[in-house]
Amino acid sequence: MSFSVDQARLRAGHGVKWGSLPEGVLGAWVADMDFTPAPVILRRLAELTDLGYPHWPAGDPVIAAFEERMAARHGWTPAPGRTRVFTDLIQTLQVTIEHATRPGDRIAVHVPNYPPFLASITRAGRHIVPLPVPPPPDFDAVEHLRDCAMLVLVNPHNPTGHVFTRAELDALADAAARLGLTVFSDEIHADVVFAPHRHIPFASLSPDAASRTVTATSATKAFNIAGVRCAVAHLGDGALRQELEALPPDYLGQPGIHGRVATVSAWREAGPWLEELMTVLTANRAMITEWAATLPWDTRYREPQATYLAWLDCTGSPFGPDPADHLLRHAAVKLGVGAEYSPGTRGHIRINFATSPDLLAELLSRISAAI
Repeated sequence: MSFSVDQARLRAGHGVKWGSLPEGVLGAWVADMDFTPAPVILRRLAELTDLGYPHWPAGDPVIAAFEERMAARHGWTPAPGRTRVFTDLIQTLQVTIEHATRPGDRIAVHVPNYPPFLASITRAGRHIVPLPVPPPPDFDAVEHLRDCAMLVLVNPHNPTGHVFTRAELDALADAAARLGLTVFSDEIHADVVFAPHRHIPFASLSPDAASRTVTATSATKAFNIAGVRCAVAHLGDGALRQELEALPPDYLGQPGIHGRVATVSAWREAGPWLEELMTVLTANRAMITEWAATLPWDTRYREPQATYLAWLDCTGSPFGPDPADHLLRHAAVKLGVGAEYSPGTRGHIRINFATSPDLLAELLSRISAAI
């Protein structure tokens, strides 16, 4: 399989990552990969000849594929009848916030964090309670989560790439149980974890964790199919599940046939492609790590344990208070803007390294030249 990158194809397509950039600017900002999706996924989409109203007499195939994958790959057997298909994780989080909390409630979330998640919380009139990532050795989960109504856990974490250990998860689960919190666990990057680290579904920790957790995931990140708009959520929270079931059937909408076909193919048929992808990403991650060590300031860089995202502190760099803007203007590279991930990380950048080694080397070379 080929993991080469054709910039002309990317710029001519419909993706915002490259389509929105001026000619000559390299894109490493949005968390899309530059690779063409697995051939088997594209083939399944091309084979579609019936685009009428969907009919699933044997049950929704996405739910079946999700349950199979969780059990086989992550050692967790989701409770039957509790999984619902959504369009994406943002929708799932927004629905959970609206139905599991009330305006003015406090929601704990590890920062820095995925900007649309932070926006979802504040847009709903809830208050963000920031948690450190990774948790320090003396982290008191109960004290940090006290007076909160919900915990939003992004594991593996975006943008730092941290994979929460069992001990870290157990501490959060114990606090959630003692304080009666709903837990929203975003596990969309679970399939992009570098050895020897291992993803542990939060709901797998204990019966209590399973009963209070909304586990949200999708094939879109690991298989580069974000445009198909398909996600799933396992609703362990019984009250939330009952609320959603009581809504009018069309209130939340449904993904189309393309999203379902692509998702099922990704989870059931694209395993070999994912293995090759991880080989490419592992090499690119090593390139980033080696390059970061050459920079003439302390980037506080930690090699990501998962994802294809590198998070660097540039407050000691010559790039000024907004390094992403400086590098866009002076190095022609578009990176993730630190201030979007939390108020305290304005001087940071996020680099998406899911691209070809040649293109990544060119991007890093441009940043170095801007020093």
